[in-house]
Amino acid sequence: MDGCLIFDLDGTLVDSEPLCSQAFLDLLPEIELPLVDLMRRFRGRKLSCILDDLEGIIGRRLPVGFEADYRAQVEHLFNTELVAFPEVSEALCEISLPMCIASSGPRAKIESALEKTDLKRFFGPRIFSSYDVGIWKPDPGLFLHAAREMRVSPERCTVIEDSEVGVRAAKSAGMNVLKFCEGADPEIGTATFDSYSELPERLLTSFAVGERV
Repeated sequence: MDGCLIFDLDGTLVDSEPLCSQAFLDLLPEIELPLVDLMRRFRGRKLSCILDDLEGIIGRRLPVGFEADYRAQVEHLFNTELVAFPEVSEALCEISLPMCIASSGPRAKIESALEKTDLKRFFGPRIFSSYDVGIWKPDPGLFLHAAREMRVSPERCTVIEDSEVGVRAAKSAGMNVLKFCEGADPEIGTATFDSYSELPERLLTSFAVGERV
């Protein structure tokens, strides 16, 4: 079995999506949308686009310095509540493929989340951020950059994602993709898994039979 695994981070390895959306509710109590709707609306999107969307939701301009306040609130929530999804560490220990992170978040946020959840040991310096390359999903450029840095051709890469924009980026890059979610995903037509206990065997089977996932 050869190739490379490219993991998204937020909502894929770490359960950060509720915290990222909760930070908006903490800072902007006039938002009337429930947490689950914010998560669905903002999942995988570029922060600057989310902030533009928020101004439409609240009907006014965001305060000066809001982005910095938001990042500080997210960091506070990460410090107190961030966890990895169940069985992530066990699954990564079983996987022998080279692995890296390709995330839309800033590098400092990625590294902080990995350290807080004890996942940094699996990835070391193999972290690729949209902020470093200036490309955001659904553009495939971040995943293609990661493949080049890992010295693996795109068709030998499998991307683990949780968002629609991430899945679109992976498919546009010509890569295999597995979506971490509950249940089937007929809208996108993408292979899914809902527990990390499934991942090592799914990968072994897929690579063994040459299946595109």
